[in-house]
Amino acid sequence: MELDLRSIILMGGIISLLLSVVLLSLRLSYPKFIRGLGWWAAAPAITFVAALLFAARGQIPDLVSVVAANGLLLTGVAMFYFGARHFFGLAPAYRSRMGLILAILPALTWYTLVEPSFTARVLIVSLLWAYILMTLAVLIWRHGSEVFSTRFTAVVLLIHTITLVLRFLSAWLPLPDEHLLDPTRVQTLYVVMNALLTVALSIGLILMASDRLRVLLEHSASHDSLTNALVRRTLIATCEQELERSHRHGRSMALLMLDIDHFKAINDTHGHQMGDRVLVDFVSRLTPLLRRLDQLGRFGGEEFVVLLPETTQEQALLVAERIRAVVAQPAQGLPPITVSIGVTTNRPDDDKVDVLLARADGALYKAKAEGRNRIAVI
Repeated sequence: MELDLRSIILMGGIISLLLSVVLLSLRLSYPKFIRGLGWWAAAPAITFVAALLFAARGQIPDLVSVVAANGLLLTGVAMFYFGARHFFGLAPAYRSRMGLILAILPALTWYTLVEPSFTARVLIVSLLWAYILMTLAVLIWRHGSEVFSTRFTAVVLLIHTITLVLRFLSAWLPLPDEHLLDPTRVQTLYVVMNALLTVALSIGLILMASDRLRVLLEHSASHDSLTNALVRRTLIATCEQELERSHRHGRSMALLMLDIDHFKAINDTHGHQMGDRVLVDFVSRLTPLLRRLDQLGRFGGEEFVVLLPETTQEQALLVAERIRAVVAQPAQGLPPITVSIGVTTNRPDDDKVDVLLARADGALYKAKAEGRNRIAVI
């Protein structure tokens, strides 16, 4: 059964346009720091215009239906690549891709108007198309998270690249003269696969954007928006898991309760914006002192808790002293601060995190009562 390639090209273009609308809605509704969605929305819209021009072959001048259509098609593919670089926070590479596209236009014009050759055009376009898709696949595979959406998109790109390479190789075979809309087996497979895989690429990018939003929402739900420390609820849940694990394996864990001394005076004297800067600086100085498995959470206001898994009291005291010493060092442009720290470790009869937190809080008040800028243990 022969397929109407003109209809397939149009249908693929229409589906791409619909996906462009979906991507545009994501661009308008998602947070601005999820970048690249504008490029991804524009890319299938451009390929839709290219599909219209391809489908009009024979009814409009060849300069438009061949040269302009191929130029727009490759531009749309390149825009997928530009969007991915923005998505991953990388510098754009407009010149290299657009330079290649502009460089092949004279050759396409020559093999369309001066020395018409469908085979030559297939060789040129399929090779450049395959190159852009392959670099996009590598980019997504290297920089994307190890989740289904990125792996799916990279595999789609790889399959599309292989399809284009096979089409490039098939153009060297001694086949009868053909053109874009000839329903030969090779050309039909080529057109159908290009339409399906371009649509699959847009779907994969939509999934990637959705995964990025999910990760950001999960992070914002579990982290303080100002300091990026864990919020109280998440910290307590993490402590409960660690306490249960420590009991199960007979190991020690430590909690540090930290409070910035006279923080209210900083807000009253310098304003709340300066107070926020002090909190952000405080967390940024603490973070390098902690291990990857340690957890820092904001317990409320200027009070923080540090969870130290598999840590004895002696080791916890060393960590607390490093924190106290680092915080006491003056920071440029910020008022000087000190911190009081309460230290406690788990005991065999501790069955709830509330007990540890209460003990750490008691140690903190003991440190304050003894003059602040010091460490106390209970």
